[in-house]
Amino acid sequence: MRQDSRRAARGQTPLHDSSPKPALLETTVLVVFGLVYLGMLLGGLPGLALDRTGIALLGAIALVATGAVTPRAAWNAIDVPTIALLFGMMVISANLRVSGFYARISTGIAELDVSTPKLFAILILVAGALSAVLTNDVVCLALAPLLLESSTRRGVAPIPLLLALCCASNVGSAATLIGNPQNILVGQALGLDFARYTALAAVPVLIGLGIVWWVCVRSMRGAAPPLAVSTPRATPLAFDRAGAWKAGLVTVLVMAAFLFTDWPREITALAGAGLLLVSRRNRSREVLAQVDGQLLVLFMGLFVVNHALADSGLLERGLASLRDVGIDPSEPRTLFAGSAVLSNLVSNVPATMLLLPTATHPLAGPILALASTLAGNFILVGSIANIIVVDAAGRAGIEIGWREHARIGVPVTLLTLLVAALWMAFVWV
Repeated sequence: MRQDSRRAARGQTPLHDSSPKPALLETTVLVVFGLVYLGMLLGGLPGLALDRTGIALLGAIALVATGAVTPRAAWNAIDVPTIALLFGMMVISANLRVSGFYARISTGIAELDVSTPKLFAILILVAGALSAVLTNDVVCLALAPLLLESSTRRGVAPIPLLLALCCASNVGSAATLIGNPQNILVGQALGLDFARYTALAAVPVLIGLGIVWWVCVRSMRGAAPPLAVSTPRATPLAFDRAGAWKAGLVTVLVMAAFLFTDWPREITALAGAGLLLVSRRNRSREVLAQVDGQLLVLFMGLFVVNHALADSGLLERGLASLRDVGIDPSEPRTLFAGSAVLSNLVSNVPATMLLLPTATHPLAGPILALASTLAGNFILVGSIANIIVVDAAGRAGIEIGWREHARIGVPVTLLTLLVAALWMAFVWV
């Protein structure tokens, strides 16, 4: 497999051991894998104060403790370049946040004297573009509170505006291999060319942003009016012009390296992060506090759990059984549909990790990246970006329920997935 060859080139041991495993260890692996992915589906395990990250970590620990995976194999299962790229981009984005860059952007959008449809268009374009270069979760975290405040001051119904933010962030993040965690995983694991993927994804993403605008503007008809009471006023960070310019310049240089060079992306991202950590204004402690350590641990835990399943031979036998009944998970249409459905069951990162062994088709990488990301708009808990926006609204006393989200999220998801599927079929033909 491709991951094995990449590890061999780096002098690491292969992920998969062909030697047979004792039945007891196979059972252990199957039970742990089942419980971990049940936790991914439910967001926790009944009776335990565990979230998805805790479940993935506990699953990895259980596999090592029972001897189902050796400590060395568990360590080698973690794809260090993927973790390094994700960490480096988190540090770069954290510097932009600490410098007040995101707050300045959101304040500028809030103060625009334009009609409501134009406000939606500007918000969707800005959120989509920022999410493609940085990460959708950070964009939503930074923009949601100030947009919430501005919606009530402008007399605009807040829920469609906030849902436009999370839908546009999800769709925009599909444009590049660094826009969200699952795209980073796909790009690194399959060795996708950054510029080629961006060129391929540009059409469905741009059309998708147009779909988000159309659905959100239409949803304003009959939307609940703004709250009569004012929401708590957001307190943005002080704007550090020099820090924002430095972080912005490093971001541009990193993106240029991704697009126009064949330098290892993880090294490029870490180099950019290192340059930004050298600062006389921003304490490294403050910057690193913005890094999502929970997501990094989730990745590492799932790497170990999925490795154990593949190494046991259970995954290969399961895929063979599906092919015996006429279902080929590596076939483009099946992979596209499976990624979209599974991403809404267990979340897009676990779903992508589980489906990566079937990514043998030339378009498998773009299919996984686009389908898993666009599917995140379907249900309220389909992506972390959605949850961040809903939590921000809840703190202001505005409840966004499943029904409110579905009015925008369901049509956006179905239409954007249709566009992506048609585009993939056109490209392949």
